[in-house]
Amino acid sequence: MNALLNADLHCHSVVSDGTLTPEALAERARANGVELWALTDHDEVGGQHRAAAAAKAVGMKYLTGTEISVTFADITVHIVGLGFDPDHPALVQGLKRTRGGREERAREMADGLAKVGIQGAFEGALQYVGNPDLISRTHFARHLVESGVCRDTNEVFRKFLTEGKPGFVPHRWAQLGDAVRWITEAGGLAVIAHPARYDHNPTREYALFTEFKAHGGRGVEVVTGSHTAAEYVKYADMAIEFGLAASRGSDFHSPDESHCDLGKLPYLEGRLTPVWELLADRIQ
Repeated sequence: MNALLNADLHCHSVVSDGTLTPEALAERARANGVELWALTDHDEVGGQHRAAAAAKAVGMKYLTGTEISVTFADITVHIVGLGFDPDHPALVQGLKRTRGGREERAREMADGLAKVGIQGAFEGALQYVGNPDLISRTHFARHLVESGVCRDTNEVFRKFLTEGKPGFVPHRWAQLGDAVRWITEAGGLAVIAHPARYDHNPTREYALFTEFKAHGGRGVEVVTGSHTAAEYVKYADMAIEFGLAASRGSDFHSPDESHCDLGKLPYLEGRLTPVWELLADRIQ
């Protein structure tokens, strides 16, 4: 398999903060020409067996996936894991601990919103997820749009859910080394997700890549829904500089909210080593 493969190795289902089931995502991916797919729900592997079965049913290759939230230099960074055993005890337990702080954080977010006159936000957000362990800012954003407080989810984040705003509560996630270790011990490969999205200066970004590599991280998302054409080139260069394989994924959450639909991304540059070449024996 080469760089000219329509691989989409980053998306979310109803198991975390997406709006489609794993089965519906598999059908949409296949319809959009995806040849190799991974479902990467936040801090969760509960949809993996469903996703693998759904991919097989539509004749599409599959890699297991997850997206782990970590705290690095006091900001949240996401690490995608690919090609691991989804039932590996260390990974399952690590993700469970990471999810455990979400309900407490969500209740604090609701308290902050209540102070500016928005009542019942926790219960409202919970309608969109069902499981308090998986509640996130995205679910609050959907509730505030549906209840008419804001026009769209971008407005919610801008006014209420980013640092310094009434509904923002930081979360202490896993450490970078923990996340990479869980993925690696479960037989998978760790990837820095959408690196351009983090509020890092060049020094901190260099530190992230250096520490990630030192912990055994192997890849970086070069082509992803939130990156610009210039950022594709920047992170292709960084992949080569740090000896990392390149990944490609839309970060699709919903037909109504996402930057990019499943499978609708530019191909990786030919000078890069695709992550799927390193995971050939893990593809289902």
